Amino acid sequence: MSAIPQDLPMDLPIIDLDVFRQNPQDAPEVQNECVKAAKALITYGALVLHDSRVSEDDNATFLDLLEDYFAQPAEVLKRDERPELSYQIGVTLENTEKPKCAVDEPCLRVIERLAPAERPLDIGAHDPDPKCRFFWRMVEQPPYETKFPGLNAANVTPEAPGIRERWGKTMDQWGTSMKNAVEGLTEMTAVGLGLPAGTFKDAGRYGPHLLAPTASDLVKYGTKDTILAGFHTDLNFLTIHGRSRYPGLHIWARNTGKRIPVKIPPGNYLLVQAGKQLEHLTGGLIKAGFHEVVVNEKTVEVIEQRKRDFPERPLIRISSTFFWHLSSDFDLVPIPSLVEKARELRAENFNLGRDEGDEVEYPAMKVGEQVQSELKHIALMA
Repeated sequence: MSAIPQDLPMDLPIIDLDVFRQNPQDAPEVQNECVKAAKALITYGALVLHDSRVSEDDNATFLDLLEDYFAQPAEVLKRDERPELSYQIGVTLENTEKPKCAVDEPCLRVIERLAPAERPLDIGAHDPDPKCRFFWRMVEQPPYETKFPGLNAANVTPEAPGIRERWGKTMDQWGTSMKNAVEGLTEMTAVGLGLPAGTFKDAGRYGPHLLAPTASDLVKYGTKDTILAGFHTDLNFLTIHGRSRYPGLHIWARNTGKRIPVKIPPGNYLLVQAGKQLEHLTGGLIKAGFHEVVVNEKTVEVIEQRKRDFPERPLIRISSTFFWHLSSDFDLVPIPSLVEKARELRAENFNLGRDEGDEVEYPAMKVGEQVQSELKHIALMA
């Protein structure tokens, strides 16, 4: 694998899923786009995905519904909470989930290696995030009995009039768009890594995929430099986002050490980030991407603009997010050919002066065990 140049562009690569969908897999343009996708995830841990099937109107309908839902009083929202299921379904209220990096030694060392000007906002106080979240499962039921029923529970539908009638259709419509897009990218990534196209998609066929809108009350938490979601990585395989109405997402590309404010173009574009399951399966060739959500100057500008243009709408930042998982009962074991490439890349980065810290071990385990371990770190599972 060739060395990565010292100065990478700050804009994320744009990958065109339509090229993959509309042409034979062995076509040169398809192979090139798949290699580009794999390299983007290796280099940045993230990319922008174009999919002409994605509708901006569906995203707008989804954001409207979730703003209305999270504008309800906390006692109404609390009815949809399922702490006994580790909050893996229904609502999670603000100040519940802790950023793992606040206490995780390897993660704190990642922050220390960043130049002071590129570090995330300080999460050292260990406060839970002031965000709320709703988990809505988008799954295909497995033809076997899972060993992890708590990670595969039935959906919760809110009861409030005006919300309940719109809920299922809106959630499923937008969730299906993002699920189809991210599954296409799993195939492209596999091909780009020299694997059969279905390697990752088949491993996630029965995964507990979650449409996972996150909400931040910008009346309470709209001051500049407020942390809405502290510096962290995602525990799943790939995370895909539609455009939020409010900026504030920063990511750190693996090989830049730079904080990048994310910009998703209008139209049929989505942001995709690598998660811990992808890192584990590739033996660290692709690293889970670090990111935070904060109130920055651009967020404050949009808050003021929304107050003027839509005074009747709730001032709530909704992230249009979908977590794509491998199946809970799948054996999470690094793929040997990728482990070798990961070692080569690590050595190249070291020679280029990029210290990636201690080598990480990726022991064999069930995906469900990996998820449960991560949930304990972020205070969602006892």
